[in-house]
Amino acid sequence: MTTVMTWREWAAHDATALAERVSQGDISATELAQQTQAAVEKINPHIGSVVELFDDAIAAPETDGTALDGPFRGVPFLMKDLGPGVKHRLQEQGSKFLQGYRASEDAFLTSQIRAAGLNIIGRTTTPEFGVCGSVENPAIYITRNPWNPHYTTFGSSAGACASVAAGVVPLAHATDGGGSIRIPAGSHGLIGLKSSRGVLSIAPALSDITGYVSTQGCVSRSVRDTARFIDSCRGGAPGEFMPYWESKQPYTEMIKRDPQPLRIAVSHEWGQYHADAHFVGELERTVRLLEELGHQVEWVTPSVNFEQAFTAQTTCYISNFAQFIQRMLEKRGLTAPPEDQIEPINLRIWQKGVNMSYSERWKMQDAFNTVSRDLGRFFQQWDVILTPTFAKPTPLLGEKKYLTLSDNPDVMDWFYTLWEIFSYTPLASLTGTAGISVPLAWQSSGIPLGMHFQTRQGNDGMLLQLAAQLERALGGSFNTNRMPQVHVSG
Repeated sequence: MTTVMTWREWAAHDATALAERVSQGDISATELAQQTQAAVEKINPHIGSVVELFDDAIAAPETDGTALDGPFRGVPFLMKDLGPGVKHRLQEQGSKFLQGYRASEDAFLTSQIRAAGLNIIGRTTTPEFGVCGSVENPAIYITRNPWNPHYTTFGSSAGACASVAAGVVPLAHATDGGGSIRIPAGSHGLIGLKSSRGVLSIAPALSDITGYVSTQGCVSRSVRDTARFIDSCRGGAPGEFMPYWESKQPYTEMIKRDPQPLRIAVSHEWGQYHADAHFVGELERTVRLLEELGHQVEWVTPSVNFEQAFTAQTTCYISNFAQFIQRMLEKRGLTAPPEDQIEPINLRIWQKGVNMSYSERWKMQDAFNTVSRDLGRFFQQWDVILTPTFAKPTPLLGEKKYLTLSDNPDVMDWFYTLWEIFSYTPLASLTGTAGISVPLAWQSSGIPLGMHFQTRQGNDGMLLQLAAQLERALGGSFNTNRMPQVHVSG
């Protein structure tokens, strides 16, 4: 297949740069889509990150209303196979049970993405229903980390992160309900922002009082791409239950200047959980960089009841996922999930959560309120909390205890096994606050290690300012001198 750029040129362009090339008439949106198709053909056999490409959107980027005069000018975009529906396209959520399901309409965010000029040309892999932290079901697909294909991608935005890290696309859709944007971004050397609750809509299937922890977003290789995505796609759909945050200035403008010196609390001891020793060393190195940039950094842990937070978060996941499965069963006239079509842990989640009482849900909601108020008071004194993005090294493929294929009979124990490694990101999901993983460190294995910054609600722009300041301090881009083993330029 003919390509419009060399692969090194392609990998050197972020989405903003590609859009500028289209605006200048150097290349067309169709040529970009065709080069992305060639990238998938080159890379996908090695990492398995893309489920399907949409030939009609590749041949005609204006398909389904993509605004080629929007900010992204037809830049190719991959949607995670979970979350916002894409009209008439398959959305199977990594599950045998949902094979063949097609969305009947575009979700609100999908419409925003099209209006931004992003050409939705395919869908990326995710674990079944986005529940676990790796895409490893041989009966469906396995997705590998392009930095080293023997390692997991983490998840649940696995295919999105692997595709962006390998240079297939510069920007991809991702979702986050406890770290599913930030965690895989952290293990792929990417920018992963979980926006505040009330920035990107999850309509029409969910709202901010039914989705609780659900957040939409993207993963990218540059801060300006993430800023442009939020600027272009933010806002509530008709009928939202709460006001949506607005920004006095576009994030794409905010990130051009450094933030004021910040008070940054740093910790790796999160209740009963703490980071791997090597991670602590990388955290200390990040602290020194922040201090060199003029920020005040102190080792302080938020005064939050972490045990209460993790218990409430686990209750939220079990009850919400159970009801999601139950609704699918009711649509098909089934009384129980077919055991040959739904993975074992997801079956146990349904069993435990389908009849959860209102009393249990009320206790969960009460804990959400208490923890959010405590964290809010903490942010009256501190601008940012810094931790590693995750607590333990990225596992090799095959660590079954983290998978929904696990034979663990105790679903609560299975979740708490996840929290041992995914310790730091759930708090921002529970409280609706903003969090971002920035590629500042490395694991002993050579896999990237993100550093995770959290702030108060609605303060997303400051996180992006800080990330952009760090990006400039490192020469204008992250991972400049390192490249994944599997990459388009290889």
